[in-house]
Amino acid sequence: MSQFRKQHMSIAWHDIIENEDNTPAINSSLKEKATLVGRLGLMMLSVGAGAWRVRASMNKAARALNITCTADIGLLSIEYTCIENGETYTNALSLSNTGVNTDKLNYLEKFADGFNKKTSRYSVEHFHKILDKIQDMPGNYTAFKLGLAAAVACGAFTFLLGGGIVEVICAFFGAGAGNFIRKKLLEKHITLFANVAVGVASACCVYVLLIKLAEIIWGISNVHQAGYICSMLFVIPGFPLITGGIDLAKLDLRSGLERTTYALLIIIVATLTGWITATIFQFQPSDFEEICLNPILMFVLRLISSFCGVYGFSLMFNSTKKMALTAGVIGMIVNTLRLELIDFTPIPVAAAAFIGSLCSGLLASAIKKYVGFPRITLTVPSIVIMVPGMFMYKGIYYIALNDIQTGAPWLTKALLIVVALPLGLIFARILTDNNFRKSS
Repeated sequence: MSQFRKQHMSIAWHDIIENEDNTPAINSSLKEKATLVGRLGLMMLSVGAGAWRVRASMNKAARALNITCTADIGLLSIEYTCIENGETYTNALSLSNTGVNTDKLNYLEKFADGFNKKTSRYSVEHFHKILDKIQDMPGNYTAFKLGLAAAVACGAFTFLLGGGIVEVICAFFGAGAGNFIRKKLLEKHITLFANVAVGVASACCVYVLLIKLAEIIWGISNVHQAGYICSMLFVIPGFPLITGGIDLAKLDLRSGLERTTYALLIIIVATLTGWITATIFQFQPSDFEEICLNPILMFVLRLISSFCGVYGFSLMFNSTKKMALTAGVIGMIVNTLRLELIDFTPIPVAAAAFIGSLCSGLLASAIKKYVGFPRITLTVPSIVIMVPGMFMYKGIYYIALNDIQTGAPWLTKALLIVVALPLGLIFARILTDNNFRKSS
């Protein structure tokens, strides 16, 4: 077997520095300044930030260094040019993979915000050492804890979608096993399609096994098979779907289209894997049995489930517990509002999703100065639970069976909701952020 060789070579950032003395960064060469700006942008890109946020961080550093920066940003790469006194320096940087890490994003935002105060005191070498520490930060949670977070999130998701106690328990264990296995594969740098397919197949198989055992031991009805879809919802790529929509709104078309394509690839692989698994075990995406609960009790359970779901998803994005708690409170409010609007008003589901997302953005903006977290680390986890993973799955399931008439309405509903979610955050940002509101 041939030895594994990296396709994307690592960059020796410190080797680019010309002077290893304590020369302040503001007095360094254009190449050193531009490299520092580029590295900050690349690290922002690596933790899941969209093009608008990446460019904003690069601009903060560039202005502090008295240079001009213009950048073209995608999902995995940045091409940028820095200009100083008529001299230009152009660079192209790329990542080997993408992901989401809200804890690192928080540290990078603070680094960019405080950059201006340090350029006359810190050298370029000093700045790179700070970025080294951020880059080398380990994840906050082990594979087991991330599996548990997915279990809690998908168990809560199952109830919110209409599942009962049997479906919730089976989805809990299925999602937990699936995300644990997927995390282990990611640690071994297994490629996207493989880790998604194996993670989803594992989740579905655990769900099937538990349901079959329950049917044999306790004689439960096979109607509980409907919840197997919920066990795979931990792979739904809410972050790139929503940041992609925001980038499109800001006319960062390259980044927006690449992020949307990346999200669609994950959705297609996940849903097709789920379909194949369901076909093998002869499971069908039928509707849940209707649960008749007192409206007040249902309201309380929705609050609790929404909090648990958002908290779990936030932990999966490597948020700190405090960050996840804050996102959970926001999600608890806005998702319950969305569900109550659907149940008690004639508002279409997409419009309810827009209102929920808008309220999430407004709440995050209102408390940002008190909690100190970037808005995106609170808003996206709080509305990921609104992403219509079940609608997407049902649409592709029926289309794969050539039942276009049944599948198309499900995909249409999913598309409208997926469009509504980033729109809600966009309009919340327009209302509360002057920089975002302007097109310059």
